[in-house]
Amino acid sequence: MDWLGPEEWSALRLSLRVSFWATIASLPAALFVAHALARWRFPGHTVLNGLVHLPLVLPPVVTGYLLLVAFGRRGLLGPWLHDWFGIVFSFRWTGAALAAAVMAFPLMVRAIRLSIEAVDPRLEAAAGSLGASRFWVWITVTLPLILPGVLAGAILAFAKAMGEFGATITFVSNIPGETRTLPTAIYSFLQVPGGEAAAARLVLVAVVLAMGALILSEWLARRIARRIAAR
Repeated sequence: MDWLGPEEWSALRLSLRVSFWATIASLPAALFVAHALARWRFPGHTVLNGLVHLPLVLPPVVTGYLLLVAFGRRGLLGPWLHDWFGIVFSFRWTGAALAAAVMAFPLMVRAIRLSIEAVDPRLEAAAGSLGASRFWVWITVTLPLILPGVLAGAILAFAKAMGEFGATITFVSNIPGETRTLPTAIYSFLQVPGGEAAAARLVLVAVVLAMGALILSEWLARRIARRIAAR
């Protein structure tokens, strides 16, 4: 990508890094929450479902502010995480990854949940009747069947993380080389005279990445539908 300048390339690399870790770090929690929502009935089920999807309906700035209150240097958890584990989120790329993960989490959970709900519980029950533990049934029966959905959810979450702006800029600001991701870089270029060309190049990159993610996700969704119809 020689047509991208150093600042633009730095923002793209940071966005890819942030999106990758946001997706990988949130995947185990998304699998657990999606399974709980799809298969379990418990007090607080509706509350959990609401909390999971809350970032989709809240203004991203509000989500960023809540992250700042919770994980900032003077927040509720920020000082404790720093003192005990040396983890710092505010004004670091790790904070950008956290903000991206929170905003993308509902999309990942929803895709995985729909895949789990499409699996016939009788298949899991049959495996359990043969003496397999619940965990082993999930690993050997459920997971292979929902794998396309898991991949589709991860791809959508990655694309959402690449485009996250409001929560990121509120929580970790817009620091070049540290928290300036693709969307915040576009915003920054548009604020200075002569920055339109650089912004346009990054917009083109963002559109290509987003369209690629949507096409791949759609292909996986169709594969899931064919697999279900063939059963």
